[in-house]
This record gives sequence, C-alpha cells and structure tokens, in this order.
Amino acid sequence: MILPDIANPFFAKLAAAIEGAAEKHGSMVLLHATFNKRDREMAALRRAAQNQVDGVIFITNRAPEAQVARALNDFARAVILDEDVPDGKIPRVLCDNELGGVLAGQHLKAAGHRHVAYFGGGLDLHSTQMRLAGLRRGLAQDGTQSVEPTLFVGDHSPTSGRVLAETFLRDADQETAIFSGSDELTVGILEVFRARSIRVPEDFSLISFDDARSLHLFAPAITAVCQPVEQLGARAVEILFSDSWGQPGFKALTERLPVNLIERRSVSTPANNKKRTET
Repeated sequence: MILPDIANPFFAKLAAAIEGAAEKHGSMVLLHATFNKRDREMAALRRAAQNQVDGVIFITNRAPEAQVARALNDFARAVILDEDVPDGKIPRVLCDNELGGVLAGQHLKAAGHRHVAYFGGGLDLHSTQMRLAGLRRGLAQDGTQSVEPTLFVGDHSPTSGRVLAETFLRDADQETAIFSGSDELTVGILEVFRARSIRVPEDFSLISFDDARSLHLFAPAITAVCQPVEQLGARAVEILFSDSWGQPGFKALTERLPVNLIERRSVSTPANNKKRTET
C-alpha cells in the first residue's frame, strides 16, 4: 500500500480498512508513506517491484506524472484508490465525487445560498474537478440560473485551509457559504474563523467533504459529505485478489462508490450580505 500520509485521519482509516481486508485473504500489508512526493512514490513502486509483492494499492493526493502511471501499469496486479491517476491502465476504486458536490450544492441552495465558495486541493486533481462540477449541478438543481462558485485552491492540509481562509476573509464579497473539499482544509478554516471571531453558521455556512474526523464533536457539529472509507479499502483488496484479471477489459474497471450527506448544525439561512474585512 502506497499512500500520502498515515497521520491524516482519512488515510489512516483507509489503511486500517485495507489491512483488515487483506488479513481475510491471508496477506499482510507493507505500507509506504510518500508525503505526496513524486520521488517517494517512484521509490515505493520500485521497492514493491523488487520485493515481488502480490499486488499494489496506490493512493495519492496529487496529479501524478506519466512516469508514475507507467510504473503502476507494469505490475501484474495494481489498483488505484481514492484519487484518479489519469494515465493508469489498471482498475480504480473511487468515491462518487460528483455526487458529493451535487449533494452539497443542493443542501446549500435549499437553505437559500446562491453565492458559494469552494475550497479545494488543486484544480489538477480529478476529485476537485468532479466535486466542483457536482457543486455547480447542485446549485442549479431547480433549473434557475446559478452563480459560479468562487474558487480557493491549495492542497488538502490544515495549513492550506488556514491560508485559504485568510484569503477568503480578505476577498469575500457576496459569499455566504463554503464547501470545503476535505476535513483537513476544514480544520484550517475553523482555526482562522475562531481566531477572527467568525461564527459558523451565523456568518458563513460550511459543509466538509470526507467526514473522516469526528466532525459531530465540533462546535457546531459540521455537516459533511461522508465517504465510505471502509468500503473503499475493502473493495480495492477484493479487486486485487479477484480471479478476473485475465478477462478482457478487467484492467479498465472503474468503480465509484456512493457518498451521502450527513446533516448537522453548520448550515443555516444566509447571513446578511456584507463585505467582510479583516479585524
């Protein structure tokens, strides 16, 4: 298993799910954390090839170069999990990112929001593109003209969330709600909001994507699009040990597992539209 960061709760839960599923097949998992760096991804893939592992589950949080995809394609059995690798010619298991955006957009629009900001992990990521496309669809659900979401992009980390939140508070005009592309971004956003006495949902409504952290314990509890983490990990292992690898078209398999929205207390009707300035 090659993944970006074991300290990230989402990837930690994914790793635990994969380990548990592999045990049922009588296998153990070798784990390599790449810190989202190409050189470490390539080194981990070379190590896996040298060790003649039964298969590879590859998880990244960036848009890998063609070199990484070619190395993955050389394995007899490898599965792309969570974030797409466009040039990979192997099975992939993703969540339905577009559906997640649709659910968030519908929920915000139903609460009366038209001007929404999207905080994402980079426009080059397939997940960001799909969540943003879904958000647009959700905001236009009843056929009325929707306002294009305002984009704030960095990477999926609390540090990036803090930077983007500062930029948002400086530049926000009519925006009344935020759709955050990950719990890690959400943590950074909330840190800045607390320091600036910005209230959720009184000043801005907020929806997070992942629900890997204990968002129900936050104050207020954060509405979230929930990824099926355990099912994602288990399904990747099932595919890896499948008897169908010799069948035509099997390596072109793409599965998107459904997500659902968990409504909590971080979304309300829009606050009065006014220019937010630094305090």
